Amino acid sequence: MAQKLRTALENFVKENGFRNKGQLSVALVVTQHARNLGMPLDPEKLITAGGGQVLNLGKGTVQSILRRHGITKVLANEGGRTSRGSMGNMRQYVSFLNSLSARMTLDLDYVERFWIKQVEELFAAKPFNLRLDPSRSIRFIVADLMRQADEKQKKNPGTQYTGTLIQHLIGAKLACVLDPVEVIHHNSSTADAPGNRPGDFHVGDVAIHVTSAPGEAVLAKCQKNIDAGLRPVLITIPKNIPLAIGLAENMELKDRIDIYDVEQFISLNLYEWGKFSSHGRSVAADKLIERYNSIVEEFETDPGLRIKTSD
Repeated sequence: MAQKLRTALENFVKENGFRNKGQLSVALVVTQHARNLGMPLDPEKLITAGGGQVLNLGKGTVQSILRRHGITKVLANEGGRTSRGSMGNMRQYVSFLNSLSARMTLDLDYVERFWIKQVEELFAAKPFNLRLDPSRSIRFIVADLMRQADEKQKKNPGTQYTGTLIQHLIGAKLACVLDPVEVIHHNSSTADAPGNRPGDFHVGDVAIHVTSAPGEAVLAKCQKNIDAGLRPVLITIPKNIPLAIGLAENMELKDRIDIYDVEQFISLNLYEWGKFSSHGRSVAADKLIERYNSIVEEFETDPGLRIKTSD
C-alpha cells in the first residue's frame, strides 16, 4: 500500500510540477486540512472568507508543520500565500487526494512525510556555479550563469530563477559601486506597485527595471518614470533585447529609455573594477558574488539561488 501511495505521489509531482516553494506550501497545508477535516475534501471550504486565498496558507502554518519534522529554515516568506497560482494548486491537489481516497485508505502521515522530503530536497538544491576560467571571456562566464538559471527554471516550472538571478546580480553590482545604503533590495516576488516603487531599483533620478521577459507592462512603467521626471533604464537578457527595443519603438519611447544586455552590463563593470587585470577581475568577481549571496540570504528562501565560485 505504501509503495502504491508513493508511486501515486511521485506521478502527481512529475505530471504537475509540485516542486517550487509555493506549491510545496500548498501541499503541506492542504494535507493538514485533510487530517483535520477528513476525506473527501471540499475545495470550497478551503478558501478564506474573502474568497481570494487558500485557508490557513501562510508562513506561520507552514513553518509549524516544518518544525514538527525538525526543519527551521523558512520555506516561503508568505507561505505561498502571495502566489497567484495557489488557488489553482489547491484545487488540483484536492482533486488528486479525493481521487486517491476513493481508491485506497490514505495514510496522511506518510503523505506529509513525502512532502517534507520534497522540501528537504529543495533546501539541498545545488547553488549556481561561477567558474572563473581565465581562458574564457567575462561575458561568457556571466552567460553561463544565465544558462544554469534557465536549465533550473525548466526543471522547476513556475519558479523564476532567471529573473531572480539577474535582479539580485544587478542589485549586488549597484551595491558594490554605490553606498549600499542607497540601494534598496526586495524579494523577487515583490512587485513594483507596493510603496509606489518606480522600478526594481531607484538611484538618484534613475529608475532601473530588471526583467528576463520585457513586455508592455514594464514599458508602461518606464513611461510613468518619464512623466515623473525620472530616467528609466531597462536591463534584460540578450535574446530579448530586440523585443524590448521593438516594444519601446512601438510605444514611441525608443529614444527615452536606455536598454541594456545584463551580461554586458555586468561584465564591463568587472573589467573596470578589476582595472583590466586578471587578478583585479578575480577580486571584483568575488566581491560581486559575496554581495549577491548576502542579498539572497536576506531576501530569498531558496538556497539554490546562491552562487559558489570555482577556478
